Amino acid sequence: MKANELPINNFLQAPNVQFVIPVYQRNYDWTNNECKELINDIISVEQDDRGTHFIGSIVFIHEGAYSTSEVKELVIIDGQQRLTTINILYVALYRFAKDYGMQQEVDMLYNMYLTNQYVQKESSKLKLKQTDSNSLAFSAIMNKTENEFGSYSNVIENYNYFRDRINEENFQIILNGIKRLIFVEISLERGKDDPQRIFESLNSTGLDLSQSDLIRNFILMDLDPKDQNNIFEKIWNPIENNARDLNKQKSMVSDYIRDYLTLRNKKIPNKGKVYTEFKKLYFNKKDEAYHQELEKIKSLSAHYRKFINPTTVIDHNLRSQLEYITRLEINVAFPFLLQIFEDADNGIIDNNTLINILKLIQSYAWRRFVVGLPTNALNKIFMTLYSEVDTEEYYESIAIALMKKKGSAKFPTNEELLTALKDKDLYNIKSKNRNYMFEMLENHNNREFVDTSNENITIEHIFPQNPNEDWITELSSDEFFVFKEKYVNTIANLTLSGNNGSLSNKCFSEKQSMNQNGGEQGYKFSRLWLNSYLNTISVWNVENYEKRFKIIAERFLSIWEYPNIELPIIENGTEVNFFDAEKPTHKKLEYFIFENTKIEESAIAQMYFYVVRKLYQRNPELLLAQNEVLKLTRNENDFRSPQSLINGYFIEANIDSNTKFNTLKKLLVSFELEDELIIKYSSEAEIDQKTSRFVIRRNFWKQLLPKIENTELFRNVNPTKDHWLSTGAGVSGIAYTLVITRTYVRLEFTISASSKELNKRYFQQLFQNKEQIESRFGHEMVWEELPENKMSRIKYELDNVNLYEESDWKVMSQFVVDNLPNFEKAFKPEIPRLKGTL
Repeated sequence: MKANELPINNFLQAPNVQFVIPVYQRNYDWTNNECKELINDIISVEQDDRGTHFIGSIVFIHEGAYSTSEVKELVIIDGQQRLTTINILYVALYRFAKDYGMQQEVDMLYNMYLTNQYVQKESSKLKLKQTDSNSLAFSAIMNKTENEFGSYSNVIENYNYFRDRINEENFQIILNGIKRLIFVEISLERGKDDPQRIFESLNSTGLDLSQSDLIRNFILMDLDPKDQNNIFEKIWNPIENNARDLNKQKSMVSDYIRDYLTLRNKKIPNKGKVYTEFKKLYFNKKDEAYHQELEKIKSLSAHYRKFINPTTVIDHNLRSQLEYITRLEINVAFPFLLQIFEDADNGIIDNNTLINILKLIQSYAWRRFVVGLPTNALNKIFMTLYSEVDTEEYYESIAIALMKKKGSAKFPTNEELLTALKDKDLYNIKSKNRNYMFEMLENHNNREFVDTSNENITIEHIFPQNPNEDWITELSSDEFFVFKEKYVNTIANLTLSGNNGSLSNKCFSEKQSMNQNGGEQGYKFSRLWLNSYLNTISVWNVENYEKRFKIIAERFLSIWEYPNIELPIIENGTEVNFFDAEKPTHKKLEYFIFENTKIEESAIAQMYFYVVRKLYQRNPELLLAQNEVLKLTRNENDFRSPQSLINGYFIEANIDSNTKFNTLKKLLVSFELEDELIIKYSSEAEIDQKTSRFVIRRNFWKQLLPKIENTELFRNVNPTKDHWLSTGAGVSGIAYTLVITRTYVRLEFTISASSKELNKRYFQQLFQNKEQIESRFGHEMVWEELPENKMSRIKYELDNVNLYEESDWKVMSQFVVDNLPNFEKAFKPEIPRLKGTL
């Protein structure tokens, strides 16, 4: 690596040099604000005769990825924003000179700074070589065709800004000012210097580059040119396009990758550590699993596009539910929904189930809002919720998992909701929440949709916020006080009106019958459902308020339903906030979650040591100050049963579980981390073996797996609670699967790579050899391409057997044992040919 300080114009005017902005660089995103600062500095350094002005560093690799015999190519790995902007400024100066007949300056700018004058190859002509739309936009401003450019471009916007700033008085000042710009040139030698490490060091603060910029560079930087372009076009570009908020014209890639990592790792990365967590996953970027992971990230990004841009969804019902999810900003559900939508793509659930799940999430979130439960509990809930999905009872398993939540994670019941709803101020809430509520209430089961967002429709207080004197005579003093102090902003006192200004603070009888100038402003003329009851009464008092509340409450419960599902009498453990948990006596854990990290651990003592250790790492001074709660010293002789903790410190291990719980509670309060520890007790020992489908499945797999012979398939697979087991077939995304249900046992060749197109190619290639495959197996199979779904499968099954009838286990097991070896034999010759289609 070599570093030199030199003027920028010397760097740019070097002959037969091309500055290449590689595909892994972030988009050109400087705006007029940065351009204003740059040109002001250029003018100022010349006018004030300040010598030079330092603009930072430019890092490049010698003998770049696009080297030719004609030009020396320098691949820019840092500094592309400054370099591109200065080139845009040179184009603006060139075009100004051309318009004003300054031929000498035109030739100088064109031949010295913008093009390589004598090269023959057209692609090597421009000194700045970019990619994609930036390249097209730069060519447009060079060729004076920017007005024909079809999309928004920072290149063109910044050119127009510079062009407006340049005039006859400052043209030469700007030219001379650029000569005073100096920078540090850092040149790397390919094969000797590590560009990724140097790039990370230069951007270690994380201020200049977003997390997605760092991830893109990590994925693409050290690839050879062919692979670089291939991965950029086929993987990264689709991800960037999918994870873009079309309304705000804002990239959401960093947020998407964070949600993807949350789904994958069951741990929520810190927003500033997404790149670090992403990089941890991939030590070997040449491994096939790495490329399949990238394909999966691309595939799931198509679902993310629907979440952030619901208007792109064709199905009206699905689009509506996603719009409501977006309006309520239930973004914490996105990691969970990524896999739910993937399952829908693979045909595991149908569209109706998908819509019902979205409604369930809204009910859960909206009920919690009305009751006043904290929103910060939701991220941990949705982080692990998919692990509760039972694909045989998909919707029901999700609903039960939410209904079983306790404490700050609970799903409010009808009784809890109605208690909170009656007194809840639903007027002074965020307008997006208020509009959502009234739209749902008004349009529930309506044949014709009422656009409650219409600017002519506003929220009306039946008993006004500032009532006139007529209200005092219409109501008793007690009722007036109750309305004024308690009910004025509650749901039963609110309605919608297209005549709010007219109705104002008038008494109820006037509001009901108002018809000024034939305008039919009164409630009795309204066609809105919310006003239908108001048309039937003559006075607005507490009695009628109560009746209207019951009507609205009934509708409320119908819209934001509590699942009509009976919870199992014996629960297989419940995930709860640590402070809501039962006493730990004679209990074991299934797992615990501390600060978004899920730990599979059965021993309460190990959770205790883990949490105390993490508290020390967070703030050792604060922990050591808790000596009345927890004794912590470096002398192990201070304890009956010392437990080494961290950094030479010991704590007492010989204390009972209740004491450990009480100690942790006090410590978590001191650290203000009361919501950061979630636990789930293991209650498998308490389960009635005959009533748990999870136990039945696990027991079936336990007795089956040792019987399988004449094949290595499933040799290293452990029994699970699921109704299926899979093992790899030697090609990523393809597996041998065993399926057991209450109606059949199945052998399945599952084709479920992340790419639908690849899955269909695999299927078609196998289908061409259908006769040979079935001949090797000895039976006809069922071939399901599933053209509407992402996955495909080939299966052989035995019907009329029931997993939950133990008398059928022998027949089911024998079916697998007899057919699995030949099932593998049937497909084994096809595997190498499938690899060749990648």
